Amino acid sequence: MCLAVPAKLLAIGPDDEGIVDFGGGVKRKVNLMLLDKSKLKPGETYIIVHAGFGISILDREEAEKTLKIWREILEAEAQQEKP
Repeated sequence: MCLAVPAKLLAIGPDDEGIVDFGGGVKRKVNLMLLDKSKLKPGETYIIVHAGFGISILDREEAEKTLKIWREILEAEAQQEKP
C-alpha cells in the first residue's frame, strides 16, 4: 500500500531540499525537485509527500481537513491500544 501524506512546508534549503511538518511535532526532510519552487511559500504552503518527495501542492483548506482526519484516526487508535 502506498501512502501520500499532507505536510506544511517549513523551509526550503539547497539542492531541492525542504523541511516539512506532518503535525504532532513530526518534521522531516523532503525532496522538492518535482514541485514548482516559485509557488512554494515556507510557513504557508502545504504539499503532498510520498516516499520522501513532495509530489503536489495542496490547497490549505483541504490540507487542514485531511490533517484533522489523520489526528482523529491516530487518537482513536491510541484509545483502542489502552488496556
